[in-house]
Amino acid sequence: MQVERLVVDSSPHPFPIYPDPTEELLRAHATSADRDPVVAHILAVLSGYAYGDAGTVAAMASRLGMAGSACVRIAETVDAMFIFSTAYLLQSRCGRVAILCYRGTEAANLGNWLGDADVGSHVVDVGGAALGVHAGFYRNVRATRWPILERLHAAARGESLVTGGARVHELEALYVTGHSLGGAMALLFALGLAGREEDRLLSDKLRAVYTFGQPLAVGGPLPEAAAGLGSRVFRHVYGRDIVPSLPPGVWGTLEHCGQEFHYADGLWRRRHPVTAQLANFRHVPGSLLGLVAPVKKRGALRYTIADHQPQWYVSALRPAGKVTEFGDHG
Repeated sequence: MQVERLVVDSSPHPFPIYPDPTEELLRAHATSADRDPVVAHILAVLSGYAYGDAGTVAAMASRLGMAGSACVRIAETVDAMFIFSTAYLLQSRCGRVAILCYRGTEAANLGNWLGDADVGSHVVDVGGAALGVHAGFYRNVRATRWPILERLHAAARGESLVTGGARVHELEALYVTGHSLGGAMALLFALGLAGREEDRLLSDKLRAVYTFGQPLAVGGPLPEAAAGLGSRVFRHVYGRDIVPSLPPGVWGTLEHCGQEFHYADGLWRRRHPVTAQLANFRHVPGSLLGLVAPVKKRGALRYTIADHQPQWYVSALRPAGKVTEFGDHG
């Protein structure tokens, strides 16, 4: 188990992108169940750069306006078991906000892809009710769950995640997020908080789960103990991204939960939740061609893996007038 801690340093002009994102995260979802576009952008940036190292995530958090935050990397890798679990836990300088961000599938990691294909259903207990979940995704959540919970409970007690016993404000708002596999892991982690008396405090602090290009992860409707979670899950689908329609139904029946927002023609629109797999296995090879096919051919594809890249989500979610994470206007 790897654990790495550092403090987010301040960034030079033209940053920060937001003058006080901590207050934005505290305000959002406190009294409203609506999706927040600023929160969506903040979490999309962190999810996209979770593919980097702790220094990269810390730098992006600082550019967003969270200078002085604690950044903890928690990771476990066991190749033979297809475990490639990496999460970053950010704690605001004041301690009132925490963001748990899971890394998605690493493009060059074959074992990561094989774990994604391990669709076999694993049954979990959610407040006394059985629910089937994607076995490969859930195994990766379990691999790092306990050290993450340990640190979140410490944050809830008002302890700094970097300096240990030093006191900060007790945790008020928790967000969980991720792109691709990371989105599925974010959902399953949040689901794991439901119905567990020992984690009730964290469950009460959970404001929302924001995912980007998330694949299907659960095998049926959420049990009663987790029914309230559905209204706090905001899934984002860019263009013709095929991953939210995977894995194919022939590999096992899975469903989506929560609210879905789809990006097309320059706008994010809420659309009816996709409750079952849409992509037939035959769509997968064609979607891969979207990376290299000529523009005209690419436009005729029903799905394309090219639309799954995290940079498209970050770009499409950036509010008008705000600089990019590179400090320009794109």
